Amino acid sequence: MAFIIKPLVTEKMTKITDKSSVEKKLHARNEKAAQKLGAKAEKVSYTVKRKGKADETKEKTIYTYTKPARQTYGFIVKPEANKLEIKKEIEGLYNVTVVDVNTCRYAGKRSSRYTKAGLIKGQKNAFKKAFVTLKEGDTIDFYSNIQ
Repeated sequence: MAFIIKPLVTEKMTKITDKSSVEKKLHARNEKAAQKLGAKAEKVSYTVKRKGKADETKEKTIYTYTKPARQTYGFIVKPEANKLEIKKEIEGLYNVTVVDVNTCRYAGKRSSRYTKAGLIKGQKNAFKKAFVTLKEGDTIDFYSNIQ
């Protein structure tokens, strides 16, 4: 059963994909978290200036690690689709390995407009977005099938 309605190829989604496809340098909160993440310890010295007192030099240990880049893509899917079905379908369609699937449900918005016939009220369809994170090195080319 086809759960994917269409891929999201918008300016906003392209920014999300570009942002997630760059390695990030992050800081661990404490030593325990640093060991879990495999972070490197760096000693940083800084000076503290106070009014009426001599400048004081202090040292602090900062734990840094790099978060690997992952490609994230967005799709509009049917509201009844679950994460496992979305993962299976994307792996089948695009021959990629899906690491993570995050979903968001959107309610149908009410809309009204004035016409010659009078006020027309209606409602837009509810839909669901799926944000798919791929394995490192995998990409999806949405424009490959355009002729």
